[in-house]
Formats: sequence, C-alpha cells, structure tokens
Amino acid sequence: MSSLIDYDVNRNVLMVLLSHESIAQTAAVAAQTRSFHFVCRWTDGPGAAAGFSLQSTPTERLATLQPDHRQGDRALRVTTSEGDITAVDWREQSADRKTLLHNSLFHDLQRVHATMQRCFGKVLGQLWLSSTGILYFLALCVAPVMLHPQCLDFKPPFRPLRELEFCVMYKEFGCCDYSKDQELMTKYYRIMDNFDYYGYANCAGFVLELLCQECSPYAAHLFDAEDPSTPVRTIPGLCPDYCSQFWKKCSSTIHLLSDDPHIAKVKEDQTHLCQYLELDDVDYCYPHLLSNQKLTQNLGRVQSDSDGCLQLCLEEVANGLRNPLAMVHANDGTHRFFVAEQVGLVWTYLPDRSKLEKPFLNITKAVLTSSWEGDERGFLGLTFHPKFKYNKKLYVYYSVEVGFDERIRISEFHVSANDMNVVDHTSERVILEIDEPASNHNGGQLLFADDGYLYIFTGDGGMAGDPFGKYGNAQNKSALLGKVLRIDVDDNERGPLYRIPPDNPFIHDRGARPEVYAYGVRNMWRCSVDRGDPRTKEGKGRIFCGDVGQNKFEEIDIIEKGRNYGWRAKEGFSCYDKKLCANSSLEDVLPIYAYPHRMGKSVTGGYVYRGCEYPNLNGIYMFGDFMSGRLMSLREDTNTGQWKYHEICMGMGMTCAFPGLINNYHQYVISFAEDEAGELYFMSTGIPSATSPSGVVYKVVDPSRRAPPRQCRYDPLPVRVKSNLIKFDPQETLIGVESPSKNKPEPKSTESSDWLQELIDRLGEAGLDPTTPLPTTTTTKPPRHSRRKGKRRKGKSRSQSVPEIQNGAVRLVGDEQGRNDHGRVEIYINGEWGTVCDDLWTTKNAAVVCRQLGFRYALKAAKNSEFGEGTDLQILLDDVQCEGTESSLLDCKHAGVGTHNCAHYEDAGVICGNSDYVLEI
Repeated sequence: MSSLIDYDVNRNVLMVLLSHESIAQTAAVAAQTRSFHFVCRWTDGPGAAAGFSLQSTPTERLATLQPDHRQGDRALRVTTSEGDITAVDWREQSADRKTLLHNSLFHDLQRVHATMQRCFGKVLGQLWLSSTGILYFLALCVAPVMLHPQCLDFKPPFRPLRELEFCVMYKEFGCCDYSKDQELMTKYYRIMDNFDYYGYANCAGFVLELLCQECSPYAAHLFDAEDPSTPVRTIPGLCPDYCSQFWKKCSSTIHLLSDDPHIAKVKEDQTHLCQYLELDDVDYCYPHLLSNQKLTQNLGRVQSDSDGCLQLCLEEVANGLRNPLAMVHANDGTHRFFVAEQVGLVWTYLPDRSKLEKPFLNITKAVLTSSWEGDERGFLGLTFHPKFKYNKKLYVYYSVEVGFDERIRISEFHVSANDMNVVDHTSERVILEIDEPASNHNGGQLLFADDGYLYIFTGDGGMAGDPFGKYGNAQNKSALLGKVLRIDVDDNERGPLYRIPPDNPFIHDRGARPEVYAYGVRNMWRCSVDRGDPRTKEGKGRIFCGDVGQNKFEEIDIIEKGRNYGWRAKEGFSCYDKKLCANSSLEDVLPIYAYPHRMGKSVTGGYVYRGCEYPNLNGIYMFGDFMSGRLMSLREDTNTGQWKYHEICMGMGMTCAFPGLINNYHQYVISFAEDEAGELYFMSTGIPSATSPSGVVYKVVDPSRRAPPRQCRYDPLPVRVKSNLIKFDPQETLIGVESPSKNKPEPKSTESSDWLQELIDRLGEAGLDPTTPLPTTTTTKPPRHSRRKGKRRKGKSRSQSVPEIQNGAVRLVGDEQGRNDHGRVEIYINGEWGTVCDDLWTTKNAAVVCRQLGFRYALKAAKNSEFGEGTDLQILLDDVQCEGTESSLLDCKHAGVGTHNCAHYEDAGVICGNSDYVLEI
C-alpha cells in the first residue's frame, strides 16, 4: 500500500495520510543492515501501535510516525528525536519550538540518508514532487523479502531421490542429494573427532546445523553466492543472536569449519566475527529464515501472484528466425531439434544449441507466402515418421500456387544418404493436395499419434463464417477442409502413397471422405499428443488442439474419433449459426476450455508438460494466444474431469534471477514444441512477417523446483556434421533485475530514486535554520534546478511556467492507489488526450512510455484495461509496434492516429520502475 506524505509549506506541518481505508490490510515489513535499522510495522485498527521507525541502531530511535487518532484514523503523528509534530499542537508551539522540531526531523532524516548511502550506495524507492509540495512515496522502506530459493550450483532446489541420512531437516526439499549428504556427514565426524565429550555435547548441534546449510533451499543466499562471479562463504550467514551463542560455546570449531583467512584473523573477537558473518540481506540469515513465513510458505511449489498467475521463467534457445512456426525432433536419439521458418527453410540445431550453417530443408522456391504481416500461407508444418531412425522419412505441409489456384500440399521427403543433416530434395513425393478457396485458414498441423497414423489438420477454407455450401466445409464430410484427417503412410514405396486406416469412422458413410477422422473444425493451429504421466502413463495418447475462433471465442479441444467439433454451428460454447446450432442431430463435442476475445483473438495450441526437469509442471497443458501474447495453462481435476485455468506470467523481481534465465518474450506466440526429452518450448516473434528475423525459441523453466541432479541425464547419439556450425549467441536479457555482482561498483544515486534526499531538500526549503550544522552525505547530486528540470509533476503550476504539451506526451492514470508509475497509458496528439489499444502491446512499447516518463525499467506491459477503461477519451493509437528505442509512441509503427479496430476494454497500461524491485506498502 502506498502512502502520501503531505508537507504544508505555509504551516510547516508534516502529515502522513494512508491511501487505503484500513491499516490492517497491509503487511509487516522489516529490513535491517549492519548499521541501520528501518522498520515499517503496520498493525490493526484504532489505538494499536502502527507506523514506521527510523533508527540508526536497533535501540536508538530517530523518527517515528504513528496514528494520530485526534485527527482521525488516517492521520499519523510524526515524532522526532526532539519531540512530536502534529496538526493539532503545531499552531500552539512557539517559533523557537517549531524550528527545533523542524530541524530535528531534518537532521534525523539526514542521518538516515547518510547511513543508507553507506549501506546501499543509493536510497531505495522513488519520489515525485508536485508544485504544491505533495510527495508521493512508492516505498517507505526497502523491499519486502521475495521468495527466491537457490542452491550453490545456481539452480533451484529439488526433492532428493534417496532419503538423506545426515541433513534430515532437508530430506523433503533442498539442495543436497544422497551423495552430498554423505560427504557432509564425513566432514562432520572429521571435525567432531577433535573434541572430547564436553566439546561434543556443546558443539555437535552447531556444527551439524552449519554444515547442513549447504542443503538449505536458500543455500545460495546463506553463502552469499547468488552471483556466480563472487567467492562463496565458507560459513553460512548467521543472525547476530545465533552467532553470539555459537561463538561463546564453540569458537574452537571455527578453524575446522573454515579456511577463510579473514575469519582466522577475527575469530577471537566476537563482535568482528559476527559482523563478518552477517548477511546484507538479513531476511536470509540462519536460523531466522526458518521462521520467516514469506520464505517458507509454498516453498517448492510453482509460485503465483495474488491473481493466481503462475510465475515461470524462460531460457533463450534460438534467435534470428523468420516466423518460426514449428520445432520438432526426429526421435532418433540424437536430441537434435529442427526449426521451420514460414518461408520454407528448416534449420538443424544440435543439443548444445549450435546451428548448422546449411539448412536441413530449403523449399523456399515452391512455398507460397509473402512479407505481409499476418499472411497465413507458407511452410506450415513438419513431422518425422515414428520410425525415422530406420526409414529416414519426414512429412511437410505447405502452401503452393498451381496456375491460378492456391493449394495446400502434404509431401514426403527422405534424408540424404550422404548427410544426415540435409534432406534429399529430389525425394519429394506429393501425398495429398487440397484446393484452398481463400488465402487464410490453411490449417498446417501434421503429427503422428500413438497409433502410428499420420494426422492432418486442415482449415475450413478461409474467409469468414465458413460460407462454402449449405453448411460450410467444416460440417461437410465430403470435403477435406475443416477436418482432422488420418491416413496410413507406412509401406508406401509401392502402390498407393497412402492407405485408409481400417477403423476410420466414416469409411462406410455414403459421400463421406474416408480420410476424415473428425470434423467441424475452423482452423486448428497447433496440436500435440500427450506423452502421458511419466509414472502412471495417465493421459497418454490424447490429442490436444487449439481451434482459432471467428469473432468471439477461442477454444481448446481434445480430438476423438468421429466427433463433430461444432463449427460453424458453434464457436466455443456459444452458437454462431443459430439455425445449425438448433439442429438436434449436431451432436457436437464441447471444448475443454474457451476464452473470449478480450483475452486474445487467435489461440496457439500447446503441449501437456511431461518432461523430467520440472516436476511441478507435470500435467499442465500450456498454450498461448498469437495476438495478445498471453500464455495460459490448464490442469485437469482428475476427480471431476474439469480443467482449471491459470494464466502464466513471467516471474518478476528475483524470481528469474538465475544464470541464463529471462522473464520476457516477444508478443506474437506462433507455436509450441517439445524436445526429445519432453521439455517444453514456444516460439514467438516481434514482427509477424515471414521475412522479419525477429523470431525466438524459448524454453519454459520453473524456478521453484527442479528434478534431482543426474535424474534427467541423457547421452545423445553422435551426429556427423559436414556443415559449418554457428555458435548460439543469446540476445534476450532479464528485465527488472540488475546483476548482483559485487565486483561491479554500485551505480551513483540518481535523482529519480533518491526520495529521501528529496524529502530533506523539501524540508530545507520550508524554513530550516541556515546556521544549524548538517551531517555530510555521500550523495553526488546536480543542482536542484537542473535535477528537477523536466520532471513529471502532479497538480497545476503557475500559468507562466506551464510548458506547451508536445505531441506524443504521455501520462499514467487509473491506478486505484494513486501510484505514479502504474496506470493506463494516455497520449496527447493534436490537441487532445486519448488512449492506446493493447492488440500489439509489448514490453518494448511499455519501455518507450516508461523511459519517456523518466523511469529506468518497464516492469510490465499491462493489457485488457487493467487500469480501467478510458471511456471518456478517444482511442488514438492501435497496433503500436516499438523497437524499444524510440522517443515516443508516435515514432513507433502504428495503425495511424485515430485509426483502430478495438474497444476501451483493451486499453493498454504500464508498470514502470527505477529499482530492481517494485516497492510498495
């Protein structure tokens, strides 16, 4: 909850007004450094002790703010080291007393500021000043502790395969497997062999606890090893009270526990030793972290925010791709993966993510596509035969032009006999061609299911509403469009190129095409086969598909033999063609999930996670939306058969602060994939054009828990490479978090984040006695006039100082708590303010807005009118696409001023920031 501190320049009255109705709804927050104690403690209701304290030591109080119930429950009394300042008694004080109280608060804040500068090199939080002297605080103290379990190998903790025998407190979840546990036990007995019975009785518990902190889920924090470039502590970070007990009873064990030369120097001095063993982040000191509910609650589970959005991370796998719309593996033991571009190129990647310079397949001359953004034609699908290891066959799905006709073509290829990483382009055999009456709704999925047959997923032929024939293509079983087809391509070297499986559902229906396996689909984009639970095989063989909707709903279906999926009678759960919908013979199967177009307008089907590396994700079906960029998930309740929805968000703060992980991706989610080991990936691009090299492949990572070490190891078969290799060069970065490296100097404090200095300056302006000596601070600051120039301000200033609003200026509005870094984006163009639609709203767009407002980071690109609908304004911009470096949204690509195809429920917003954390109370 943010607070508002109001300093009245005329009356020299400082008050804090809470921006929420109830103090009780805020949480307890505490942070401590070696030399500075800063507590924000908010408790319940009238008469309770509530407020915050500024202290130079845990016992020396400087300034406090507490409820002043004489002024109502929303006012606070300010207490300095010289006395109180309140609205009631201020007028009654003498001028000398006012000056004393005022200067006291000023000095107290100066001391706090100086101490924070020594501890942090900067003051955390943000401050904005208005011309009337209102100060908006996003933070009154350092950020609350954030859940970030991490082991000494810089990876998430795990549940050991074999139960631990020594560090049994971490047998359920931690950072040690059985072999590490045995190693620590051996070290323990080697140390304790040096002591008699008395020493053993006093110190055995301490030594065991200290050694076993290597197994703690927070080992990287305890040993100050979050950054791989810094040396690891030899003794974990200890809380002062515990360290004191340890030193008094067992200082004789220190030289056996640590070979740190500095510890050897200070081990005889309790104060210096315990100061050395303290952590900068005291939330993680041992043993207090064990009782910290924020660190222990839901430990080991997939983290979610207050809205239930699952917090996951990503790992960049490949980049520079042109609309990468398929990634497949050959299931041949090599663990290669093959990425297809819409233009008709397929690239080979080795397990180390290096790319072969020579393409695996190149049919760009045959593929029909264009550079138009959103063109649905092109190379659309690829799959390998289940017996590829032996027969070297693969199948592709692409658009072609034959004369004046457009068609979809399903072809078979063989891999070259001379190079296992190149297709023999002369081996193409056209298995099937289908005329396409329009350029859209081309389908594109090919897959082999568990029955060994080839499944082909076609679109309904295009245009809107499937207008072909009396009932449309999708409901017409004599047409191949709008269908799931199933054919047998085994043993086709002689005779027909494919056969009809004998159990296809409509082979005996008069007029029906025998290839039809299911019908009533509109344009299924991306389908997958569930591998089944790794242990029980539950769910194995199910085929999941995302079916793109018309103008209201997107849906997820499970494909079953002979079933009707409803289009064009139905769209999602609702009727589209009311006449067909009322037909009692429709007998359609409903989707397992459907979502409205305010959430997204083009579903991209995904996969059920069945990999080894992230056990918490097992059974989650992950999918996305091409237009909104939203990532989503479903998990089945096996008792009810219902599917529970959770949105997937990128982890913010320290959630993804692991080596190699990122927390952002390009908006247009084109496709999903799994590798040979079953790990989950998706592909997206920043510009949805077949010629734009902005496509990236991402691996999905759960930062909360991993599989035990060595459980997921595999040995890829060797790959004979005849092409040059292109080493993978990651381009994406983690946002909202700076590297924790201690080798780099701390950046100098900036004016946008040094809120405490701003408060001190404001108090000084308001009438500080100039003869009073002030403590020195370490802040390097420009003169006030230059620091404040150009700052965004709230409220009206004097008419002569109001600058003319420039085209492209932006403001943030609509945040319920009044925070100036959260809000709906409103832009000023040609004399009026208006809103921006979120159709293509990305973090790059948000970055332009945040930087324009003076913030360093765009922490979130908010969508779907998260900060309310600006219904009283015009929508001025739609389809905004920024590179992230532009000076305003007008410099980005967009549909044109005033041109839009959206509504206010899609108004875009942002959350900006200047520090590594979003700081709130």
